[in-house]
Amino acid sequence: MKDLLKKVEELKSEIESDINVINNADNLEQFRIKYLSRKGIINSLFEELKTLDASVKAQVGKELNLLKRDTETIYQSLLEKYSEKTEFKIEDATLPGRIYNIGTKHLITQALEDIIKIFVKIGFKVYDGFEIEDEYHNFDALNTPEHHPARDMQDTFYLNSEGKDKRYLLRTHTSPGQIRVMESQSPPVRVIVPGKCYRNEAISSRSLAMFHQVEGLYVDKGVTFRELKGTLDYFAKEFFGKNIKTRLRPSFFSFTEPSGELDVECYLCNSKGCRVCKYTGWLEILGCGMVDPNVFEYVGYDPEIYTGYAFGMGIERTLMIRHQVPDIRMFYENDIRFLKQF
Repeated sequence: MKDLLKKVEELKSEIESDINVINNADNLEQFRIKYLSRKGIINSLFEELKTLDASVKAQVGKELNLLKRDTETIYQSLLEKYSEKTEFKIEDATLPGRIYNIGTKHLITQALEDIIKIFVKIGFKVYDGFEIEDEYHNFDALNTPEHHPARDMQDTFYLNSEGKDKRYLLRTHTSPGQIRVMESQSPPVRVIVPGKCYRNEAISSRSLAMFHQVEGLYVDKGVTFRELKGTLDYFAKEFFGKNIKTRLRPSFFSFTEPSGELDVECYLCNSKGCRVCKYTGWLEILGCGMVDPNVFEYVGYDPEIYTGYAFGMGIERTLMIRHQVPDIRMFYENDIRFLKQF
C-alpha cells in the first residue's frame, strides 16, 4: 500500500513538471499518451491496485481517482488552448458571394393551400380522408351500389382482399370523406376533403391515373341550391380573379340530385371558342349538386329535416385553366424550367 501511495505522489510531481513544458498540440498529445491512454502510467497503477487487500484498496483507489480526474481536467483545458482552429480568410472581398437555390412548394401544393384558405375563410373545416377505401364508403353509401351505371364512369384500382368480407380499393374520388364525416357527427356539417385519387385511365394531355381533388360538403336545415351557386361563384372569383365569368349547367352524379357542373370562361380564346374548350367558350372546373336523400339515409340523417350541397374539383385541371398549362403531364415531369415559373 505504501509503495503504491508513494508512486501516486511521485506521479503528481512528474505530471506537474511535464505540464510546464507543453507549448503545442504535439506535446499535448504525447502527454495524453504517456498518462491517460489505455496503456498509460495512470492505468498501469490501477492494475496494481487490483493486487491490494480489500482493507486498503479504498484509500489508495480514492487517491488514484483524484489523480486521474485532475489530470483529465488539465488535459481538456490545454486541448481547447492548442486545438488547431481554421481561420476564415477572405482572399478577394470583391468576388461575388455564393448563390444558393431556395426550394419552393410544388404548384399543386400551392394550389391546395390556396383553395383550403378560400374555403376556411367562409367557415369550412378540413378533413383528411383515407386513400385506401372500402367499396361501401367509395360507392355504396354514395348511392352507387353494385351494377349501378355510374360505376361504369370510373375504372377502379382494386386491392387484393381475398377471403375478406370487404373489398378494398384506391379511392376514385375524395367523396368517401363526406360519408365518414357525416357518420361521425350530427349536422351542421361544413367540410372540405382534399387529397389524391386514383383511376385506371389512359394517360393523356387531359387525364392521369393519379390526380388531386378537393371535395366540399355543407349540410344543415334549409340549405338551398342558391347557396351552392353563390359559394362556387365566390370560389371561382377568389381563385381565378374577380372578373372571371362562370356558369352552371345540368349534369348527373349518383350522389347528388339535382346535379350540375361549374364552367369558367376559356382563358385561351376569351370565350370565343377554340380547340381546348371544344369551341364552346367554356371550361369545366367541378361537379356539384344537392346531396341525394338516399345518401342521408345511409349516414342516419333525416332527409325531411336536413338538406345539403356537395362539390368536387380536380386540382390539376383547375390549375391548367388558372396558369394556362396545355398538358396535365407537365405537373409531374419534374422539369425545373416549368416548375420554377411558379
